Amino acid sequence: MLARIHARAHDLASARLGRKRGQAACCICSLALTHVMPAMRMQGLAAMKRLLVWFVRQRKAANRLPALAFLNGLGGSPAVLAQKLLVRSGMRPGLGEKVVMFIKASRETHSGELVLIIRPNVYVSEDSTEEPDLMYIPETHQITSTMSGANTLQASMMLLQESLESGAAMAQFEQLYRKKHGLTMNAARLPANIPKNRYRDVSPYDQTRVILKGSQNGDYINANFVNMEIPGSGIINRYIAAQGPLPNTCADFWQMVWEQHCTLVVMLTTKVERGRVKCHQYWPDLYETTDFGTNQERHIKHMQYIAWPDHGVPDDPADFLDFVIRVRKNRIGMVEPTVVHCSAGIGRTGVLITMETAMCLVEANQTVFPLAIVRQMRDQRAMLIQTASQYKFVCEAILRVYHETIVRPLDDYQR
Repeated sequence: MLARIHARAHDLASARLGRKRGQAACCICSLALTHVMPAMRMQGLAAMKRLLVWFVRQRKAANRLPALAFLNGLGGSPAVLAQKLLVRSGMRPGLGEKVVMFIKASRETHSGELVLIIRPNVYVSEDSTEEPDLMYIPETHQITSTMSGANTLQASMMLLQESLESGAAMAQFEQLYRKKHGLTMNAARLPANIPKNRYRDVSPYDQTRVILKGSQNGDYINANFVNMEIPGSGIINRYIAAQGPLPNTCADFWQMVWEQHCTLVVMLTTKVERGRVKCHQYWPDLYETTDFGTNQERHIKHMQYIAWPDHGVPDDPADFLDFVIRVRKNRIGMVEPTVVHCSAGIGRTGVLITMETAMCLVEANQTVFPLAIVRQMRDQRAMLIQTASQYKFVCEAILRVYHETIVRPLDDYQR
């Protein structure tokens, strides 16, 4: 008989969990698993997942969801799973045994019903910031280390699918910080540099901005270095995420391309959208030549994606995925950064970097957590992936790439 579990969480609206923030959710997982008969284990897993998603929504934070990926790959009896989860939760061994004992005892009662009251540790930060440093980042290394013999890539894809269906993925994205707390944007706000910004609210971090060396107009350009490391492969994809050049910044743009030895420029916008200029034409017309600087020559490829609609995101990611694959082919063996820009240099630019990073993670047989990718990007340039619709689009595209084996784990990384 499958006993029912009723979870009630108190003080969740105003409380912030401290260092044991995963304890309550892992406790829910343990209860769901130990409170079902072994023959009905899958029903128990489904019930546990529903409880966990509910708990995440109540807390408006999603640092409990890695437990789902953890569970998808674990084997063994419900009791064994419960013990493993309690260990992961950081609970004292004695307390964990008492919890399991009470759960088992409840199965002997007449009603077979257990009422669980969760009171998380309360931690109130002394300093309040406009946006929290962290809302949800999966502890990928911990999941990987505990899922012995399991396909962690597959588990992360299952987690992504479930979080999209439940709406948790979008809630997580909405609560992720847009700008990294503690990083400054002072150079962008200098009077001499304000006219070089296309949008007032889109500025580069001082810590990662591209600094021009030989420009007569100063060292400022609205662009950041964005480096995306692929664990387990030794690969670091290097980008320069930039705004679309203005008439007064075209020379600075080519100065940056030259100084950083870039050989590929990826443009993700048209010049005009919905009657508004999105990017100045910084390249010469066909069959025309424009001279800049010295007589030195270098071959540079320019790729432009023009199928993105004026508003929103593409209905189907097929064309965009084909474009990303073409970009990747042109990046083979490249160690210099690739310049990627749209209009502001944050929305579509972030989508492309996220998509290519996810493809590389799949090839390296690593877990893929899109929100972790976004956080890594936003630590280097603010607001990369600008809207929830863009985030949903790239998440669905990642699932398509995986399920249709558009990319697959390479032989060198098969375990």
